[in-house]
Amino acid sequence: MLSVGSVVYLNEGRVKIVIMTRYPLVEAENKKIYFDYMGSKFPEGLDPKQTIYFNEENIDSVVFEGYQDEEEKRYQVVLQDLVKNSKYEKGVVSSTINTYYNSRYH
Repeated sequence: MLSVGSVVYLNEGRVKIVIMTRYPLVEAENKKIYFDYMGSKFPEGLDPKQTIYFNEENIDSVVFEGYQDEEEKRYQVVLQDLVKNSKYEKGVVSSTINTYYNSRYH
């Protein structure tokens, strides 16, 4: 699991993405699903109209890893446990889910 602030390239991506949050819940097609990460273009940062949801398997390469300390490591354990016991299903990344969410909710 990458920390907030990490910068990645997604598969077939040409733009760097900075991770803004982990395990966001998204309402899509009348149900809540989660993704591993939500990010925005780097270096622009957060633009609610251009957020992107993606999963670990969609990351091609890590350009920069965000700050980690003992608190972050403990938090990662808690997050992984919460997700493991979650009632929500994991979303599958497609360009449609990001387009759908951005056009409908922003």
